[in-house]
Amino acid sequence: MCASDPVNDGVSPITLSDIERAGQLLSDVTACTPIETSSSLSDLAGVQVFLKCENLQRTGSFKLRGAFTRLSALSEAERRRGVIAASAGNHAQGVALAARELGIDCLVYMPMGAALPKVTATRAYGAEVRLAGADLAESIEFAQAEGETSGRVFIPPFDHVNIVTGQATLGLEVLEQVPNVGTIIVPTGGGGLLAGVATAVHLSGSRARVIGVQAEGAAAFPASLLEGAPVRLAKMSTIADGIAVPSPSELTLGIVRDHVAEIRTVTEEQIGEAMLLLSERAKMVVEPSGAAGVAAVLEGAKDLEGPIVVVLSGGNVDTLVLNRVLQHGLVAAGRFMQMIVRVPDRPGSLVELLTVLARTECNVVNVEHDRTTSGLAASEVQIGVKVETKGQEHKTEIIAELKRLGYEVSYPAFENA
Repeated sequence: MCASDPVNDGVSPITLSDIERAGQLLSDVTACTPIETSSSLSDLAGVQVFLKCENLQRTGSFKLRGAFTRLSALSEAERRRGVIAASAGNHAQGVALAARELGIDCLVYMPMGAALPKVTATRAYGAEVRLAGADLAESIEFAQAEGETSGRVFIPPFDHVNIVTGQATLGLEVLEQVPNVGTIIVPTGGGGLLAGVATAVHLSGSRARVIGVQAEGAAAFPASLLEGAPVRLAKMSTIADGIAVPSPSELTLGIVRDHVAEIRTVTEEQIGEAMLLLSERAKMVVEPSGAAGVAAVLEGAKDLEGPIVVVLSGGNVDTLVLNRVLQHGLVAAGRFMQMIVRVPDRPGSLVELLTVLARTECNVVNVEHDRTTSGLAASEVQIGVKVETKGQEHKTEIIAELKRLGYEVSYPAFENA
């Protein structure tokens, strides 16, 4: 895969002039989001790592770039008919704001389980929102059917040359901000942003390698690249709903196949750890999908040429989801542990256990005392304990000390001890 190869016109009819015109079009609508250095990630990677903070973009994600570019290309007749879209959140907000800016009536379908803040924000931008479908794929079907009936123009989340062109403006910004960039890491769902960044990089003559990152439970690109055609996932399971897309399109797959260096996948635990690091060290609130690139760096980046730019693609995360993911991030990092300890049912047993934990210098945050759980002997009590620890080594020391003293310790199913 040669970084200097031009984009195949048969795959993507996008020119550098197209992207530059899109950049001019967006200059009064979108922000040129900042590039921040990350000493923590740089130490891990062994090279300088920058964060492209698209989580600070208007609407909280990169999606406004593609949406506004697409809507601006509509004819007057199409604008009068209105637009329709389907999204779990970020594309919805991008289309809603773009439509408001251009004076176009907008209808958006969102999955029944869409995060309330994203639904609220989409309505606040002036769109009519209808909740329908168990997942994004079903919402898209509803939206397309409605569009055929009403005449509204369907605005896809990634499968249109205007969308890819708009997202490509982010690539040009990265090249302007870090001219010597060696690797650009991009969170990837349907591939619109990845295809756009790769197009911009290669049309600009840069030799930077572009890498896409997908959630392990929603990674459609590996199979699609292997097959040579879009392969639809039968099911998806990930906290990163912004990149939970069952299949790329012919357009995005073609560009990714020809101009993206590789696709990597990350686990839910790695995404949680990435969000935790961004929150604690970079002071950034980033949604799970937006943190996927950082998760890939945490997994291993010693083989990547620097400087590395990691795109934080969005920051729209439900507070309840954020709390849950950060909690799992703490568990994955060895900073939080839940355990179940069986002790004799006699006065003083709980105090003895807590005294042992105090000596290990962990912080007990919750204790549950249970005599009625199935499987307990009449002479036993089950103590559920949640503790804050200092890391994996400290966690191992706590467990070893409890077992040394004869305590029977087990863990909830999700706790990787």
